[in-house]
Amino acid sequence: MFRPSGSGFRQKLTGLTLKGALYGSWILGVFPFTYDSWTRRLHRSKWLIAYGLVLNAGFILLVVTNDTESETPMKMEVFHRNALAEQINSIHDIQFLSMVSMMLLRGFWKSGHIEKILNELQDLQYRHFRHYSSEECRSFDRFVLYKGASVVLEIISMLVLELGMSPILSNQFFIGLTSLCLMILAVLLGASHFHLAVVFIYRYVWTVNRELLRLVNQLANGETVESERIDYLLNLYHHLLELSNQLASIYDYQMVLVMASFQIANILAIYFFIIYTISLNNKLDFNVLIFLQAVVINIFDFWLNIEVCDLAERTGRQTSSILKLFDDIEHLDKKIERSIADFALFCSHRRLRFHHCGLFYVNYEMGFRMAITSFLYLLFLLQFDFWNL
Repeated sequence: MFRPSGSGFRQKLTGLTLKGALYGSWILGVFPFTYDSWTRRLHRSKWLIAYGLVLNAGFILLVVTNDTESETPMKMEVFHRNALAEQINSIHDIQFLSMVSMMLLRGFWKSGHIEKILNELQDLQYRHFRHYSSEECRSFDRFVLYKGASVVLEIISMLVLELGMSPILSNQFFIGLTSLCLMILAVLLGASHFHLAVVFIYRYVWTVNRELLRLVNQLANGETVESERIDYLLNLYHHLLELSNQLASIYDYQMVLVMASFQIANILAIYFFIIYTISLNNKLDFNVLIFLQAVVINIFDFWLNIEVCDLAERTGRQTSSILKLFDDIEHLDKKIERSIADFALFCSHRRLRFHHCGLFYVNYEMGFRMAITSFLYLLFLLQFDFWNL
């Protein structure tokens, strides 16, 4: 399904990352589709859905029955000092398991719509974009590799966090740790499906922009351009915007839950860090460092989800800027002027943006607002529990 877009090392590594995400999702039951290489289409499988439900339900059950954090010395020390911290940690555990359950169930529930979108993306690739070289689109490879690295770093961070805080390594601990890591990996891979789909849409829009620039250069050099070519690009652009809207509507709840969980985890980690270092007068040791590395990696993964949507949005805005270059061409054919006007009018009314839950657009502006809001929630929590710190 995924082939390297070039012969270079970067393209091969990108193809390997995409294949790793695909096969990992199949193994963990979060990609309930079979692939027909003859027709190049995905087919929804009820057996894979049942396999995913049973497997991930087993992970959740093992995590609940084999708690790896309940009696770690660091947390027991923090909880003994601050009872509110223990209550908040219990609520966060419930919230996290609820997020995992809701995310996986919604992914299976919407699998029919996901199948349709992924098949349409494949049709676009083989029917319209396979003749375009994507080696120049470095951002595509970069964001695919970043996402693969973030998933690996999250799992490594979880292993370091659990192994660093637990003084006793028993069979029950390893069962709980393995189940927790596999459950988190399933969630991360499920969220990466949205990320990768956005990156593919970005690459197609980037290709449309490059083709429009080529047409502008042809007209500037006195060559002829068919108006049908511009209408063809407009149809492609319209189709890509429809797919982006459908994609955002399917993954909106999942992505909001994942981003909220990352933000809550960071707030609580910093809150526990303050209690452990300031309230208990502990020095900066290995336990503190493993908490800080988890916060840094969570921030990286959270911001990566923001940045990829902002990149696609900025690329969509560039389309309008490229269309303005046609105004500098003198003596344009009437049909071409009409086609350019239709394209520009469409871009002025429809923009490539990812709107989650009908509440907010995912871009840099919203990312900064969420970061500031998280900081304010941390201040509110410290003010509320000031006398116990």
